[in-house]
Amino acid sequence: MYAIVEMAGQQFKVAKDQKVYVHRLQTEEGKKVTFGNVLLTGDGSDITIGAPAIDGASVEAKVVRHLRGDKVIVFKKKRRKGYQKKNGHRQSLTEIVIESIVLKGGKKADKQTEAKDEKPVAKKEAAEKTVVTAEKAAPVKKEAASKPKAEKSTAKKSSSKKDDLKKIEGIGPKTAEALVSADVNTFAKLAKMDPEKIKEILTEASSNLAHLDPGTWPTQAQMAADGKWDELQKWQDELDGGKK
Repeated sequence: MYAIVEMAGQQFKVAKDQKVYVHRLQTEEGKKVTFGNVLLTGDGSDITIGAPAIDGASVEAKVVRHLRGDKVIVFKKKRRKGYQKKNGHRQSLTEIVIESIVLKGGKKADKQTEAKDEKPVAKKEAAEKTVVTAEKAAPVKKEAASKPKAEKSTAKKSSSKKDDLKKIEGIGPKTAEALVSADVNTFAKLAKMDPEKIKEILTEASSNLAHLDPGTWPTQAQMAADGKWDELQKWQDELDGGKK
């Protein structure tokens, strides 16, 4: 059997017939002394825990002798100051022998009470896990709900796909911007337009575009819309800035 007890301001783990050196006690040599601040006792698997001390428990010991401990050197020095000091210290101690450990009260660490304490903790942990999983699942649902919208938006974008009008001979970046601003953004739309109407759009957009001749643009756009790129390339080689 062992015990953890506070003696002279220190805690010791003691057993019967064990010698212990503690700070100097006022008790005379050969007399008995009792320490009542027992924090824990153990006997095999049977453990008793105090709260903080065990009621009625005590450790009885006998004072063997009073003595002084080994000398400890205390040396102090400050560099470049010419200061140094050396002192020695010997702690006053008392040697005692543990005679008995008396246990008359205290609460034992019961396995059933420990199990009862663990069950609510397990329930709390399970509840926390369910809350966390619910929070994680919620964003997934939102993402799943947002997917059809994304698909719809991509479908709209694909339906409103614009053609590169600069592939038409005679149309440059500025001209293409003017046509797109007038909602002429595909080869099919450009192919259906009259050259005079195209001329009006360019003149309204900028006076610098008024000199352009869009006479061949609808025909080129129709070839591009039909995918006749080889024929369009041959014809564009014969044109001069989009003019015949």
